[in-house]
Amino acid sequence: MNHFPEALRVRFTQAFVLLAVICLAVTSQASAQTEKASAGQDEAPVFQEYRGVRIGMAAGEVRKKLGNPADKGEQQDFFIFSENETAQIVYDKAKNVTAASFDFLNGARDVPTPIIVFGADIEAKPDGSIYRLVRYPKAGYWLSFNKTSGNSPLTTVTMQKLEP
Repeated sequence: MNHFPEALRVRFTQAFVLLAVICLAVTSQASAQTEKASAGQDEAPVFQEYRGVRIGMAAGEVRKKLGNPADKGEQQDFFIFSENETAQIVYDKAKNVTAASFDFLNGARDVPTPIIVFGADIEAKPDGSIYRLVRYPKAGYWLSFNKTSGNSPLTTVTMQKLEP
């Protein structure tokens, strides 16, 4: 049974589609970002968890920390914390977190900043958008920060396990 208003479902569906497009862009830009991304290779990540969720955590632990997902699955869960904040958590076959993406729409509280995620600010592009991806091989995952431009920006922080 679905307890979420249709407008909220549509809004988060749109945010999810945008996230998918962003992930594709991140993948296609990964080789172009190698030099910039290599900055974190010898450092420990500043951002290691959000709301207690971290890479490698068991699905059961995630659900204890975040509550019941709005959409629960074997390979991923979708959480709605408010009309302005969601999370998508992806699991491997062993039911451990391999990726976590946190989305914040305009008006969300406690939106992570580049300083919170990377320990340093990021220069905005001329249109006001912000993007950075840093790989942390010693920690075993990468982090990305993406903020769209405009009056109602979408901020997405993603952490994903590095493949060996």
